[in-house]
Amino acid sequence: MTFLAHRSRNWIFAATVSVSLLATPAIAIETKAREAYLVDFNTGAILLDHNSEQLMPPASMTKIMAVYLAFDRLKDGRLKLEDEIPISEKAWRKGGSKMFVRVNTRVKIDAILRGIIVQSGNDAAIALAEALGGSEAAFAEEMTSKAHELGMRDSTFRNATGWPDPEHRTTARDLATLAMATIRKFPEYYTIYGEKTYTYNKIRQGNRNPLLYKAMGADGLKTGHTQEAGYGLTASAKRGNRRLVLVVNGLGSVRARSRESEALLEWGFREFDNYTLFKAGEEVDRAHVWLGTSKDVPLVAKTDQIFTLKKFARKKLKVSVVYDGPVPAPIKAGDQIATLRLTAPKQEPIEVPLYAGANVDRLGVVGRVVAAVNYLIWGGGDG
Repeated sequence: MTFLAHRSRNWIFAATVSVSLLATPAIAIETKAREAYLVDFNTGAILLDHNSEQLMPPASMTKIMAVYLAFDRLKDGRLKLEDEIPISEKAWRKGGSKMFVRVNTRVKIDAILRGIIVQSGNDAAIALAEALGGSEAAFAEEMTSKAHELGMRDSTFRNATGWPDPEHRTTARDLATLAMATIRKFPEYYTIYGEKTYTYNKIRQGNRNPLLYKAMGADGLKTGHTQEAGYGLTASAKRGNRRLVLVVNGLGSVRARSRESEALLEWGFREFDNYTLFKAGEEVDRAHVWLGTSKDVPLVAKTDQIFTLKKFARKKLKVSVVYDGPVPAPIKAGDQIATLRLTAPKQEPIEVPLYAGANVDRLGVVGRVVAAVNYLIWGGGDG
């Protein structure tokens, strides 16, 4: 046992292969946006980070959170698309972009959601907040609570519309987190974000998301604009098996927002791709075992190991399997016993846990004695 303790501290095994350069985050690209954040939906790889944690006014991108809470209630059955909600005078009188609901009428949730998502209606957002939260202020508190639950640690909402308020703040990173949560949790409702037009009260309005009208795979989410915020967009686009999520804010015009968003997404799709290094359950390597019925044990990952890599890069990413060993038996399948370590020049290393892919029992008394004698005579190497 003394020999084993000594070996465990000092023996490090590693197997190395090479692939292309990892992007976490990528090289810088110039952007005119005051804040910008581009992330791969499937891997979480950050392709662009420009002031992503700087507090900013989200303007109408706020409504993504208001809609998230409605989607949440629809999914768990607390709310139905055919439910009708009342339109208060406060909602009806609200300025800015409108759905043009009528005061003292009732409107179906199905219509309200499209009025918010497609038409960016402040009136619809307030009506939703009052119906679901009792008041807009109470609903804003729920929005903030849900944001923190989702990991949007820097977000505070004071209203459901994005109407200017000095305490109403979020970050580009937080909005990307919200967008990804929406896409992941509510695929059956997310498609509304891709609708280009909606007609209510005989008034037809187009979706303000400029990317929906371009052949680039965009399918959501929401624009925003106030004098303080500038022009912003939280967007997502999908091509093949890849999806990117982009947040920009602080641009100077509608045209600048459209051009910058398109350019950044095109860059993300053009310069990077996703590669599966190992499948879940696939043997990555084998770890040496001490005093076991098998001399080694397979090492596996519990999930597919997919990484976003820069295309055409010639630098090498080193993938090493590292563990203290040999690993003492008994070993149960599923025990974490090693680490998959990915390193590249000028990149933060990534570590992924590896687990035993099989059970290995401990040798009996005679077997342990024989192993100890062999160790004393021959040492612990493979020979």
